[in-house]
Amino acid sequence: MVFRLLVTGVVCSAVTGAQPQPSGDPDFIPPGARLEQIFSGGVLTEGVASAPDGTVYFSNITFTAVSNMEAGHIMKFDPRTKQVTVYRSPSGMSNGIKFDAQGRMVVAEGADYGGRRVTRTDMKTGKSEILAGLFEGRPFNAPNDLTLDERGRIYFSDPRYLGHEPVEQPLMAVYRIDPDRTVHRIITDAGKPNGVCVSPDQRTLYVVSNDNGTTDMFRLPADLPLAKGRMNLMAYDLRPDGTARFRKVLVDYSPEEGPDGLVADVEGNLYVAVRRASRPGICIYSPDGRERGYLPTPNLPTNVGFGRGAEANVLYITEGGNVHRIRLRKNGYHLPAKP
Repeated sequence: MVFRLLVTGVVCSAVTGAQPQPSGDPDFIPPGARLEQIFSGGVLTEGVASAPDGTVYFSNITFTAVSNMEAGHIMKFDPRTKQVTVYRSPSGMSNGIKFDAQGRMVVAEGADYGGRRVTRTDMKTGKSEILAGLFEGRPFNAPNDLTLDERGRIYFSDPRYLGHEPVEQPLMAVYRIDPDRTVHRIITDAGKPNGVCVSPDQRTLYVVSNDNGTTDMFRLPADLPLAKGRMNLMAYDLRPDGTARFRKVLVDYSPEEGPDGLVADVEGNLYVAVRRASRPGICIYSPDGRERGYLPTPNLPTNVGFGRGAEANVLYITEGGNVHRIRLRKNGYHLPAKP
């Protein structure tokens, strides 16, 4: 039985009784695989990603409406010691995190007193730079998730789910940042884009639409009827020049809520944080959208990321204010390292 609740201002989904166990194709999920919780007590965890040295970073989005005006944190987890510490605070209200081929941390910073920009940090010096802060002279809505291709281009989604700042872009879109730092709006027909992921073969850009019908979920009563939009996992043809064209809807989650973040394994299969209240968890899909496995989560999940090295087949999962990990049978895809 599933019921709805409000935990520190974040709508989650909890399952009464025993937590369902992972299920699906044994080529993906080994017998006895279980979630291991490595962090709890956050407001909303997001953007989990592994650095080249194996350290795992994730965002703790501290919604100011419910956290006594905390300024957001990037946390780091050491898989060897199992210790979680604060890496950066304030975080610019970081959401999505990825590492580029040179091992630099690329971060999508959102609204709610956040940076509303994309930044990049040199992990050796700790110095950060702003890659994109404006488009056509106006601030972004709230950069949410990002992905990178093997040519060094960064793709990021720009929806708005909360924040007091004015919405100054005329639509919610997906953008591309080129190595010369020029910014291009490349997808305008994805509804309210959230998770994004470039396929390992570089030919597909997967985009999630999670259109909840509002630009600030904390300013509206919980029982207010909303006209929700697209709740889809979509595939776009990604051309060599970095432009994208809609191919097809892989999964339609309507009338329930759509997914959030996603990543791919080395074979191109997708691991998607699905926020259906009736079946919350990570769904594993083949590249054509066929479900191959299901990893239930205690609350509505937000994002996923694979480890590296000895943890290349360990999937990290953010949900509610928590982080979990589980060892699977596929290795995650990461960009080939470059000097």
